[in-house]
This record gives sequence, structure tokens and C-alpha cells, in this order.
Amino acid sequence: MQCSLESLVHVLESYRGRDKVVRTLCYGSQLVGGALAQKTTGQSRLGKSLLLFSAQLSRCRTVLRLFDDLSMLSYSRSYGLGTRDEDPVLRWMSVLGNVADQLYYPCEHIAWAADAELIRTKSDKWWTLSTALWGISLLLGILRSLRVLLLLKRKMKKSERSRLRESSEPGVQRGSEIERQLWSEVLTVISSMADLTNAIHWMPPGFLWAGCFPDWLVGLMGTTSSLIGFHQMWTGEGGAGV
Repeated sequence: MQCSLESLVHVLESYRGRDKVVRTLCYGSQLVGGALAQKTTGQSRLGKSLLLFSAQLSRCRTVLRLFDDLSMLSYSRSYGLGTRDEDPVLRWMSVLGNVADQLYYPCEHIAWAADAELIRTKSDKWWTLSTALWGISLLLGILRSLRVLLLLKRKMKKSERSRLRESSEPGVQRGSEIERQLWSEVLTVISSMADLTNAIHWMPPGFLWAGCFPDWLVGLMGTTSSLIGFHQMWTGEGGAGV
């Protein structure tokens, strides 16, 4: 019990860990609240309260992202155009993804400032643009992970052939490491696809299934992505989400 409490405190002390917790609570509240809001009067009241709580947590995360531009810029500059040793397809997908992520933040900041009446402009177009950039980033991330899966499978086949020839323990270890990377990329694809469905839902009506999801389904997709992100953070395998 004490160990679990210390682990939770350690997670909450970091910005990334706190954001993961808030994100999970946000979508979890929307999932339960959306489901209860369709039930009886008593449950409906609780459901509406949970949906309001979810909305407040979402606004909290939006405000905290006001300070993410520089860290994103630092990451983009450090990555640059990637290294020549990296697969060129992966490299350019990463570069384009970084550009989409970098543009996402100022667009969201303008939309937030417009809603807060700090600037005089309509926020709708800026929210749409920021959501579109998020969706593009997610789509590029999915394609990148699929490319990584393809390369890892090729690598695994080579490792299997090498292990059969050598029948050595190091070959087994390399195979196990590749399997771990494969599983990590599969989780990343599932997480990004869950977020992408929500991104499309938040686009203007008429675009695919935009505006068609009930609250509980938005919450389910977001909770799925958040829990995967928690797992990846805990195991040191990365994972991100807006």
C-alpha cells in the first residue's frame, strides 16, 4: 500500500505524470457520466455532474498546454531532419508529425484566448484547425508505427534465421526484445486510432462521423488511449496524447 502511494505521488510530481492522471480522470468521468446521463433521474443528475467535472478537467489541460510550445520546439530542433541511418520513410513521417504538433499549440492557444475574450476573433475556425492538426499528427503517428512494425517483422525474420543457424542464447534475447518493441508499437497504433476517432468526431458536422459520438463513446475512446499511455509511461515505452 505504501509503495503504491509513493508511486502515485511520484507520478503526480511530474508534469507528464500529472497530465496523464488528469487526462484519464477527464475521459473516465465523461465515459461514466455519459452512460449515467441516459439513465434514471437520480443517475442522470450524477451523470451531468461528472460531465461538468470532465469539461473542467479538459479546460485545465488546455491552460497547462499554454506552456508546451518551447518544449515542443526544443524537441523538434533536436530531432531536426533525423539521422541518415534512420529509415527515410520513418524520418520524414517524424518530421511532418513534428511540424503538425508544433503548429497545433499556437492554433489552440488562439482558440482558447478567443473563448476567454482575450482577443477579438472567432474561436471556431481555430479549434477546427487545431483539431485537424492533431488528427494529422495522429494519422502520421499511426502510419509511422505501421512502418516500424513492418521493419521489425523483417528484423525478426532475420533474427530467427540467425538463431536457427547459431542456436545461441543471445539470439533468443534479441528476439525477445523485438517482440517487446512490436507489442509497444501495436499499443501505440490502438491508442492513436482511439484518439483519431475522437479528433474526427470534433471536426465540423458533415466530415465523416463528426458530431455523431455520444459522450460515453468519446469517453471510452479517450480512456482507452489514456490507459495505454499510462502503461507506456510506466514501462518507459513513451506514448503521448492530447
